[in-house]
Amino acid sequence: MAITAAQVKELREMTGAGMMDAKKALTESDGDMDAAVDWLRTKGLAKAAKKSGRTAAEGLVAVKVEGGTGVAVEVNSETDFVAKNADFQDMVSKIADAAVSVDDVEALKNTTIDGKSVNDTITDKIATIGENMSVRRMVKLEGETVATYVHNAAAPGMGQIGVVVAMTGGDEAFGRQVAMHIAAANPQALNADSLDADAVEKERQIQMDIARESGKPEAVIEKMIEGRMRKYLAEITLMGQQFVVNPDLTVEKAAEEAGATITGYVRLQVGEGIEKEQEDFAAEVAKAAQG
Repeated sequence: MAITAAQVKELREMTGAGMMDAKKALTESDGDMDAAVDWLRTKGLAKAAKKSGRTAAEGLVAVKVEGGTGVAVEVNSETDFVAKNADFQDMVSKIADAAVSVDDVEALKNTTIDGKSVNDTITDKIATIGENMSVRRMVKLEGETVATYVHNAAAPGMGQIGVVVAMTGGDEAFGRQVAMHIAAANPQALNADSLDADAVEKERQIQMDIARESGKPEAVIEKMIEGRMRKYLAEITLMGQQFVVNPDLTVEKAAEEAGATITGYVRLQVGEGIEKEQEDFAAEVAKAAQG
């Protein structure tokens, strides 16, 4: 019987199997959905469905640059053991290579590497390694000069923190220094204009309330707030921070001296924002052993 795309889609959603595997299972089972699920299970291809509910907060961030385009991609796994796995690292590297040619993470998931979509590649790797995995984030930057830095590298171009910096002017060496600064200082935005206006106003109001507790006149408080907000903005914006390479200069001043204008940056850290389950080491090893 003819197998429809809707049947393949339904089976994939049920089992987490790849598209071609789902189609083959339905063909072998004459379109019987339950029999197709059993066929996939016997072939070990339905493992991904059992893993999909697990928290994947470890993994790697990979960075790649081609010409004036740079990308940072986060691929998650359940444990840091997998991040050290050579097959996982090879997959992450290929996914990052593919990311240079697409615009967002959804397009990346549907692009092809080694003859399969990234989604199907991930599904196959889940079945092979036995952990839930996902391509979580991707950010792409373009610039005249693009530089990268990876902190706690597990392999070339990938580690726990990945930074990409885009500039006009300057050179790659200075760009790498800025990327190292961003990895260490973790600024919230490029400059004051890039910050969320509501968040800045909220901070101003907090500082006003604190200052009013002193009982000083409003005119004095206004001057106090101006100084506190300058300090606040300097601490959280890249341009205002003291340059880790030369703390006598702000990053903005260092860029001027290097003949560079920093136009954008991205900093991705593995697992940031994901709520992790607290688990002792013995329990983690036991889970890994069970598959």
